[in-house]
Amino acid sequence: MKFQEFNFHRDIAKGVKIAGFKEPSPIQEMAIPIIREGRDLVAQAHTGTGKTAAFGLPMMDKLARGEIERALVITPTRELATQVSDELYHLGRFAGIRTLTVYGGVGYGRQIALIHKGVQIVVATPGRLKDLYRKGKIDVLNPEIVVLDEADEMLDMGFLDEIKEIFEYIPQNRQTLLFSATMPEPIKELANHILYQPEFISVVGDEDTTNNVIDQRYYVINENQRDDAIVKLLETEEINKCIIFCRMKREVDRLTEHLQALGFNASGLHGDLEQQDREVVIKAYRRGESKIMVATDVAARGLDVKDVTHVFNYHIPFDPQSYVHRIGRTGRAGKSGQAITLVTTEEFRELQRIQKEVGAEMRLATIQGGEGLDDASVEYIADEIRALPVHSEAQRIIDALGDMDRELLLEKLVSVMIDREQHNVGSQIGFDQHTVDEMLESYENEQKSTRNSHRRKKRR
Repeated sequence: MKFQEFNFHRDIAKGVKIAGFKEPSPIQEMAIPIIREGRDLVAQAHTGTGKTAAFGLPMMDKLARGEIERALVITPTRELATQVSDELYHLGRFAGIRTLTVYGGVGYGRQIALIHKGVQIVVATPGRLKDLYRKGKIDVLNPEIVVLDEADEMLDMGFLDEIKEIFEYIPQNRQTLLFSATMPEPIKELANHILYQPEFISVVGDEDTTNNVIDQRYYVINENQRDDAIVKLLETEEINKCIIFCRMKREVDRLTEHLQALGFNASGLHGDLEQQDREVVIKAYRRGESKIMVATDVAARGLDVKDVTHVFNYHIPFDPQSYVHRIGRTGRAGKSGQAITLVTTEEFRELQRIQKEVGAEMRLATIQGGEGLDDASVEYIADEIRALPVHSEAQRIIDALGDMDRELLLEKLVSVMIDREQHNVGSQIGFDQHTVDEMLESYENEQKSTRNSHRRKKRR
């Protein structure tokens, strides 16, 4: 199918042509006819599959033909609202369609004034939109089409109550479109509450919860190797743009500073940044001025940047859905991507649980290191030596060595330790399959022993 077969209004068709669209993506081919017919729609599709054009083109076609006067798009984050607004503007500019982005962190005045002037498309975040409706500032905004974009992310961010309240202000005689990457029960209940006899479409197979064009790898490391592993990967991978996910804001700041000190073009993104600083960081990253984004999950929600080749999980995410959202930042629009996760033996079972729940195919890998020992490797071996027990026969061996120089003896013994730990120092970072199996067996034996000890204490 070709885009011209949709027979859009000539000004919308011109925007499509200038944008270089030739053949619609699956979600566009399925959604556009339904939306043009005026029916409510629930669509399941990942970000990066062409969702904005899927709802935006038929919506703007109706605006260009005078069939509707206003449309509202609700997105979970400021960043996504800006991206959606920009794309709609470029597709609809030849039809003179005006868009407005409405979000918190900036003054109300200009947003309210433009809505009252009659801007055709408002793209808004839930919090600011609810406040404007609640205060009676935008009673004139009576959209005939309402789009909920990334509905599951709005659920994850706690916006469900805001969404329900917003729909109390919107006229009932509307067309409602809901787009979501996943369909948890609360989203299905919301759809039943705000949509009327919707059509359901999906371009996500039951088994396709993670993108199959993403190569997923994991490295089993020691806790003190995370920084070295990330640095080595950044040095050896062919990266265009990447996102490194951390669990905590302070970890984002620390790792960003560490990478910058090593000469990497890195920037950090988390919820404590002022809105102006967030916009500067994201714009620089989108333009390619910054190649490495270190971010928390919440900060990166809705972040849609082209040509992200790699996603790194500095720490394993808390749950399977976070893993899907994280790695979905790469492998967009059919392009291949790399998703790389760092785990310790203690975290390995959690990784296996995520792998099972999302149906991901992950492979174990190692990172080739340079010559000599890095600081983390030196500290690791020093800790191993400190933890070694003294054997009862050690003194007899020392006596048997006679007049051997004590410094030379110490160097030889440390060399034995280095050889024993060679899978973890110098030549590579990360453990091979044999070593992982041994470590997991040892770890599970320790856990079993601990549980048995607790049971014995309870009996007493």
